[in-house]
Amino acid sequence: MTKLRLAIVGAGPAGIYAADILLKAERNFEVSIDLFDHLPAPYGLVRYGVSPDHPRIKGIITALRGVLDSGDIRVFGNVRFGVDVTLDDLKKHYNAVIFATGAVQDADLNIPGAALDGSFGAADFVSWFDGHPDVPRTWPLEAREIAVIGNGNVALDVSRMLIKHADDLLPTEIPANVYDGLKASPVTDVHIFGRRGPTSVKFTPLELREVGELRDVDMIVYDEDFDYDEAAKAAVASNKQVFVIDKTLNVWRARESGTASRRLHLHFFAKPVEIVDDGTGRVAAFRWERTTTDAAGGVVGTGEIREIPVQAVYRAVGYFGSELPDVPFDKKRGVIPNREGQVLRRDPSAGTGGLFNQQMYGVYATGWIKRGPVGLIGHTKSDAMETIKHLINDLGNWWRPESPSEESIVELLDARGVRYTGLDGWHNLDQHELALGEAVGRIRIKVVDRDEMVAVSRAE
Repeated sequence: MTKLRLAIVGAGPAGIYAADILLKAERNFEVSIDLFDHLPAPYGLVRYGVSPDHPRIKGIITALRGVLDSGDIRVFGNVRFGVDVTLDDLKKHYNAVIFATGAVQDADLNIPGAALDGSFGAADFVSWFDGHPDVPRTWPLEAREIAVIGNGNVALDVSRMLIKHADDLLPTEIPANVYDGLKASPVTDVHIFGRRGPTSVKFTPLELREVGELRDVDMIVYDEDFDYDEAAKAAVASNKQVFVIDKTLNVWRARESGTASRRLHLHFFAKPVEIVDDGTGRVAAFRWERTTTDAAGGVVGTGEIREIPVQAVYRAVGYFGSELPDVPFDKKRGVIPNREGQVLRRDPSAGTGGLFNQQMYGVYATGWIKRGPVGLIGHTKSDAMETIKHLINDLGNWWRPESPSEESIVELLDARGVRYTGLDGWHNLDQHELALGEAVGRIRIKVVDRDEMVAVSRAE
């Protein structure tokens, strides 16, 4: 019987779901799957992109762990694609590869002042407070007043972590250095800005309600943002999610405020114009233009410019994918160009200006690096199903590796001195982190130093 040796680059939900779907799919061949990740631990953005005070979302790890612990998948952590293994290496040892590397960079905010000292990307901040091993362990939390640009859940996560009292994070797995940094923060006010109105936000109702439950934090919304047009009224009446969001915001409008030591402000109909320089290269203020709805359902500027003093700005305007060595990349969209997960390359005769229109046999994509950074876990599963369908149907065009044995990739990594971590290593690290937490009455304390993660994993 034919056997598929499959490499998956990226051990987050997208890669793990792809592996699981393939193992359960109807097929007339055997399967051997190896998952590679540049991090020593699996689970990607579930471990490093979800706020530590969201344990129910991190519960997704339980389901993902069940897939990995089934015994049908090998995991190679701390392996950098393009450095420790290359595309040519994978062709020698596998029949195909699926890239599930996600999108972890911040999308750009193209306004004056975006590069000032005190202007940050949300993704970098999330990586810091989630204990990502590849970011600095300090963060400049010096601002009393902060602007957060964006109207999605990442903007809420960032704002909540900035405004929440650090002691209220102690029951979580927050790293010690993050607690210390947030504890010393002088913040009093965080302002969230979105271009559209309250009925067009991308927050989920549960995430929005959570910020309203923060201890000693007043929720501030502004009456001028609730003069709804007919389209907004129709959205509230016809869409349950919009109805719940509108209800939550209006509850906050009716609340008394002024007694809390911190405030979270929500500003709608606000188009970013400029981050203002204090004259020394640091953030001094945020400037925006008041918008209004147009006949097409979008928003247009009114010409009214407003400004508020802040000492830091966080952009939460989306994520962007990273280019991989020897793999086609759409620099405008931040994705690997593909047709339903089948990776496409340019016609070599067309040069750099050609279209991505030729299938790159043996190479596939799934998750955010395939479709862009939109959608939730359900979308990731459907993405993987689509990609796996084409992988199975493309059997006649798989690579024909010269050394397909399962031992060969291990021999390659060992020969190159790669200190890779396996699934047993993740179990070692998991138990170590739980023990660190138990010793001080917490759920877990995450190990953040890469070398220490690898040493614990490998029992060195």
